[in-house]
Amino acid sequence: MTGQTTPPTHRILVVFNPKSGQGESGLPEFVTVLRDSGASVTERELQPDVPMSEYVQDLTEYSAVVGAGGDGTVSSLAYAMRDRNVPLLAYPAGTANLIAQNLDLPRDPADLARIVLDGHAVQLDLGEVDVRGEKSGFCMLAGAGADAAMIRDSEDLKERFGAMAYVMSAMKQLNPKKTRFQLTIDGERREFEGIGVMVANLGMANYRLPITDDISPSDGRFTVILMRAGNILRLVPNLIDSVRGKLGLGDPMFAGNLETLEAREITVDADDPFPLQYDGELHVETTPFTARILPGAIRLLTHVRRDELDT
Repeated sequence: MTGQTTPPTHRILVVFNPKSGQGESGLPEFVTVLRDSGASVTERELQPDVPMSEYVQDLTEYSAVVGAGGDGTVSSLAYAMRDRNVPLLAYPAGTANLIAQNLDLPRDPADLARIVLDGHAVQLDLGEVDVRGEKSGFCMLAGAGADAAMIRDSEDLKERFGAMAYVMSAMKQLNPKKTRFQLTIDGERREFEGIGVMVANLGMANYRLPITDDISPSDGRFTVILMRAGNILRLVPNLIDSVRGKLGLGDPMFAGNLETLEAREITVDADDPFPLQYDGELHVETTPFTARILPGAIRLLTHVRRDELDT
């Protein structure tokens, strides 16, 4: 019959944050490549005070979703899509884009479009943060203490210096506040004195350097990192240890800087209230908070295998 067209195989929903990054994400080119391939693309711009869940109310109508923004945008979208079995692309349109780096995603818009069209996704865990009954999601990392203070101090520098703002802010954390933390880890209580607690699901920092060993986003557990007294630059030796471990260069040289534990659920409180960050976004809430793992809750598009995401 004449006049009929074949419906598109790919129906793509693009949810984007216009305030992310510095306007150089290449998103228009990405959308053009998708459409030129025959995909049907719907674009939705994030608006203030609109819950993320409203952007994906019709999620089942799409074969894939693209979250274009910083890590906070991607993690909020992933949480809104949890357990719905529709794959998500963490499009790197923000400043640091650590989720995209952990997934080893390219920066080129055409290459990113091909990943969407290929449709290879990995089933990964999500984190859920509960602060006084208010729940949010994170893909990579939640924390209280020196890491949150670093993100706070980087906010005014990001527009001018981009990802270097985080390095500059870390240099300022030479004398961070120290306090006693009270933890409940899978029902077991313990205390420690230090400068922060990080709850990790994905384990690679900038340039895909591993934060520490044995972090997996698909094992149904967090790696909890206890940062002892010192400053945030003491993380650098642990990056060195992790790289040495990857290369088979022997035992750790700096193991005393951090302690790592595993947990499916952890509650963090502190003698002094600490600001919270999750996936690079600083929040007004302070400790206490609870983080729990949501096993296999999200499918993320990437060209790599799931085991290649472990540190």
